[in-house]
Amino acid sequence: VQLQASGGGLVQAGGSLRLSCAASGSIFRLNTMGWYRQAPGKQRELVAAVARGGSTNYADSVKCRFTISRDNAKNTVNLQMNSLKPEDTAVYYCHADGIRDWGIVIDVWGQGTQVTVSS
Repeated sequence: VQLQASGGGLVQAGGSLRLSCAASGSIFRLNTMGWYRQAPGKQRELVAAVARGGSTNYADSVKCRFTISRDNAKNTVNLQMNSLKPEDTAVYYCHADGIRDWGIVIDVWGQGTQVTVSS
């Protein structure tokens, strides 16, 4: 199972970006899907996550600015980022856990996409 992330880039403060992530492979079911980020010199942190049933969890720093959504049929997860701030600059990683064929539990990371917010 692989995750392919896209949508990063350079944007001015106050602007918006949309990240997308698609899972592929022998997927039986994806449970939680989410986005993490890692800024230079800092630990990777949770940005937002969404459970299969739709419940969401956001980091306090992005609440009311970012919105996570998923499509269970397509095994995709998106992150709409509005009112971006320079401190949002980081590499963003897509993550998913679930079950693949043969009942194997999976915990998968995407390759990361750079988001840079200029002041």
